[in-house]
Amino acid sequence: MSKSTSRNEKAEKIRRLMVTEGDAVATNTRGFNTGRYESVANLDDYEELKQEARAIKEDAIERLPELLEQVRETVEANGGTVYLANDAADANRYIREVCEDEAAERVVKSKSMTSEEIEVNEDLESAGIDVVETDLGEWVLQVADEAPSHIVAPAIHKSRQGIADLFNEVFADELDDPLETAEELTMFAREQLGEKIEGADVGMTGANFITADTGTLALVTSEGNARKSAVVPDTHVAVAGVEKIVPSVEDLQPFVELIGRSGTGQDITSYISLLTPPVESPPVDFADDETPIAEGSKSDRAFHLVLIDNGRLAMREDEQLKETLYCIRCSACSNVCANFQSVGGHAFGGETYSGGIATGWEAGIEGLDTAAEFNDLCTGCSRCVEACPVGIDIPWINTVVRDRINRGESSEFDWLVDGLTPDEESGGMDLGKRFFGNFSTVAKVGSATAPLSNWVAQTSVARTAMERVLGIDRRRELPAFQRQTLVKWFDTRGGSRVDAADATREAVLYPDLYTNHVQVERGQAAVRALEALDVHVRIPDISSSGRAPLSQGMIATAEQHAHEVYGALAEHVDAERDIVVVEPSDLAMFDREYEKFLPAKSHERLSEHSYEVMEYLYGLLHNGGDASVLRNAGDRSAETDAVAYHSHCQQRTLGLEGHTVAVLENLGYDVLTSETECCGMAGSFGYKSEYYELSMDVGSRLQDQFTAPEGQGRTVVASGTSCLEQLDALLSRPTQHPVELVAPK
Repeated sequence: MSKSTSRNEKAEKIRRLMVTEGDAVATNTRGFNTGRYESVANLDDYEELKQEARAIKEDAIERLPELLEQVRETVEANGGTVYLANDAADANRYIREVCEDEAAERVVKSKSMTSEEIEVNEDLESAGIDVVETDLGEWVLQVADEAPSHIVAPAIHKSRQGIADLFNEVFADELDDPLETAEELTMFAREQLGEKIEGADVGMTGANFITADTGTLALVTSEGNARKSAVVPDTHVAVAGVEKIVPSVEDLQPFVELIGRSGTGQDITSYISLLTPPVESPPVDFADDETPIAEGSKSDRAFHLVLIDNGRLAMREDEQLKETLYCIRCSACSNVCANFQSVGGHAFGGETYSGGIATGWEAGIEGLDTAAEFNDLCTGCSRCVEACPVGIDIPWINTVVRDRINRGESSEFDWLVDGLTPDEESGGMDLGKRFFGNFSTVAKVGSATAPLSNWVAQTSVARTAMERVLGIDRRRELPAFQRQTLVKWFDTRGGSRVDAADATREAVLYPDLYTNHVQVERGQAAVRALEALDVHVRIPDISSSGRAPLSQGMIATAEQHAHEVYGALAEHVDAERDIVVVEPSDLAMFDREYEKFLPAKSHERLSEHSYEVMEYLYGLLHNGGDASVLRNAGDRSAETDAVAYHSHCQQRTLGLEGHTVAVLENLGYDVLTSETECCGMAGSFGYKSEYYELSMDVGSRLQDQFTAPEGQGRTVVASGTSCLEQLDALLSRPTQHPVELVAPK
């Protein structure tokens, strides 16, 4: 299959899912995400809880072999049995044998993604055992014969009307009247599932956490079905990955505080069940409506804890994938992800897991081929890092897996690039990724040959070739390279207009790829703004940050760029000069990703000396700078006093959005800030033909806000290159970087 055919098929799948499932997924995930923001805002110690939870998971995974033995001892001392399954087949064999020993005809299950992973339903059904999902969402999908699309809310892609239509069709013979309302659907499901639970021989649950010291299972649910599945049948089987073990009951506290808030925006979920099986539960008397609990107690109940390895112990030894095991399956990374909000887990997911963290799980459990199916849907925007209750660096895991996928690929155009490309990658990677990863070279050539390069790129022949070979969608407008780069312009003007001896500060304006070669005017505006506040400016000719290759999974090339950049900036850091960055994604490289590439001390020094340009202006003004020297209300017409502002996703993660708003408001602007997590462009992502329509769908949310009555007539500003490109495509109004708005003419 050719690359272009593969791209077309992927685009068609995404297009279909946006039409059939997109509205329901978007409504639910955005609701969860909004709820998370509101719920965690009520926690004074939110960051401390996250740090505590992270530390517990780090310790548990580090001591996992020891904790596995402790769990075995405590569960067996309680009267239960522990089985450590090597893989899915091993786990299913054991569970099937337990059911056969009990002569089980029916197994009822509460929601468990680990049981989905091992496909236990299919295995038991092949042995003639009836398996019934008792979680409402899972049961809906079982009736519909569909796979989950979300790790917490499995039927998130279905609307109430869609579920009603399903039930009315499947259960037509059992219904007197069609089901319509949510209450009717819920009551019908409750009656159906209650009967199934009553007649079950084995109950199966998952486990959100397992405490090594007591053998206690923590079940965090929004329905009562898990408790019923655990205590009504005589035999209880709990299935959980080995990573679910934590040292003690006391360690559950931060997770109980965080998991509901992170996943669905609830301060606490409806049910927090702590069971230390085998539970000596009084038998439920289903025949007596007046007395729900009968006399007596079941003291001969059986309990089996099936712990699943299935690649996890190998992941523990993999320094790049190990962090995946800290995941508590809360779904925050899915809910906050703009791409997931549009397509859900049936596109942004693998065999079992979905969302940002799914790449790590699928790569470790199923292999790189499965992860490769959806890995590129992670754009590295980093919003999930802030949302994750244990601070997993999900974009880095996705990048590592992308790098490994690249190294296993072959391309029909290998002969074109073998030994000729200025990168550190193997010859087999996708040519489109290699093109975008080496965009610094493309930009240098583009500027050197402009305007001819821009004219050639726009011809129909060139656009056809780029779409066929590189996967660049012909509907996306291409950047126009400037003949005079920012570095050349600065040299031509004779450097800084503020003498170093008279300056209040000295700053190096980092010439990022786009500011230097494409959006030169924003770099010029930054120089004017800094000089107006008596800053002596330098603009050295420095390598690109490595953001472009990193986004394509070209880690070795990105690391090479990091060392080149630090080598060029070190002398300025030594001289106590500030490093000012216009493009937020490049600042994020200095602040976050360079930690992976540079010695700790070097990274720390560069990070501490680096500032986003509006953050830096805020600092200058806050420390006595004269705001009147910047463009103020007297320089503008009343029509442009109102601003619609969209901050870059990396900027939000770094906590820098507020500085831009503060500077604009200080200068008299009325600022409307965007409510969306991402504009949808995400660097090269929005150029790729398989993702163009998804990119525009994500951007439509921003478009809706800025074209609504409150957004009309406002000057549109955005901090990121990608954001500006996307807004230019979505709106009929011109866009600017905030520094262009505040810099004196």
